[in-house]
Amino acid sequence: MNIRRKQILLGFMITCLLASPAAVAGADWNMFHENAQRTGYLDQPADFTPTVWYFSTQGSIKSSPAILNKVAYFGSSDGHIYAVNLEDGTKLWDYKTDGAVVSSPSISGDYLYVGSKDGYLYAQDIKNGDVKWKYKTGNSLESSPLVINNMVYVGSNDGRVYAIYKSNGTKKWEYNTGNAVKSSPIISGDYLMVGSDDGKIYALNMETGDKKWEYTTGDKVQSSPAVMNNVVYVGSDDGKLYAININNGTLKWNYDMGKPVVSSPTIDTNDNSLFVGADNGKMVCLDTRNGVEKWSYNASGAVKTSAAVVDNKIVFGSDGGAVYIVNKYNGNLEWSYNPGYGVINQAIQSSPAVYGNMIYIGAGDGFLYALNNDKMNGPTSIYTYYLGGALVILVVFLVAVRTIRNRRKKTE
Repeated sequence: MNIRRKQILLGFMITCLLASPAAVAGADWNMFHENAQRTGYLDQPADFTPTVWYFSTQGSIKSSPAILNKVAYFGSSDGHIYAVNLEDGTKLWDYKTDGAVVSSPSISGDYLYVGSKDGYLYAQDIKNGDVKWKYKTGNSLESSPLVINNMVYVGSNDGRVYAIYKSNGTKKWEYNTGNAVKSSPIISGDYLMVGSDDGKIYALNMETGDKKWEYTTGDKVQSSPAVMNNVVYVGSDDGKLYAININNGTLKWNYDMGKPVVSSPTIDTNDNSLFVGADNGKMVCLDTRNGVEKWSYNASGAVKTSAAVVDNKIVFGSDGGAVYIVNKYNGNLEWSYNPGYGVINQAIQSSPAVYGNMIYIGAGDGFLYALNNDKMNGPTSIYTYYLGGALVILVVFLVAVRTIRNRRKKTE
């Protein structure tokens, strides 16, 4: 085999690997929710020891974990970026930015890339958190970066989409949408697609930033697009999920969820299924080919998270404070986890990351939770002790009241 044929074969193999939603342990987590279908899944290495635990930060967690080599990287509204050992939940390092970190990290090689509400895009060494470079945009960053080849693509609340050289943090191009870009970009072929708060989904040339097409929805597009078979799928605050032809920006179909769709769609390529949530608490499964509903599940609160796919299940959180694991074929509940036990509920808006049989997800209470999907359990929540303490106080109070009443009866 000559050198040219080897190069072509190698290029084909790399393309197939990047396009595959079935990710393996040690692969780069180079975009929001790991791949272009937003499945949020990596295989575990054989020597991984799964345990349930929780890790505490000082602010709510909306950032979704990125996983590489038994380590989770994520941000918190306390302004820190954290690296946590997945086997025991111990902190490896943290780095303080000057703003809340709701952007989800992306990993390429030895560096992670993440935005902060201080307006900077950071490139950090995954071993220790040291900053290689940071790039200042005109407003806060909530969009999660996409890292491909030598470029980092990210949106900013200044209304622009940026293409930054990952080697040195200098700008290649920017495109101004005119309103905040909280959506996380995706690439298909030569084009980058991303939503904007101006109500549009854009397709831009990834090399130049020139606009190929735009599609106008009825409200903000905060949802991050997913792609499959030359179609881009994305939600809008107008309550609809859109399927748009990537070649020309024409509508293939849409589905009315009834309430804003901030959740980003997740695609299971094995059976042409798309999973997406809405602010009315619905998680639906749609046929990617025609938008026909296969099933729906009603959660206890708004579903702003993106589902992760694991085996025959999907995992997602809700503003009602619960994590749901439902059957991906029929929508039946397999099991759920609520750290607040339905009493002290905190919204879950961090999208889950799945590592083999383990689920990692952040919550509004500032904790990152590690759940075991095979054993269908999670850690004993700290709220158990709060509720236990409150119960003891209540019992003591009732005993005291009864004692006082008995003494009064005797004196009478």
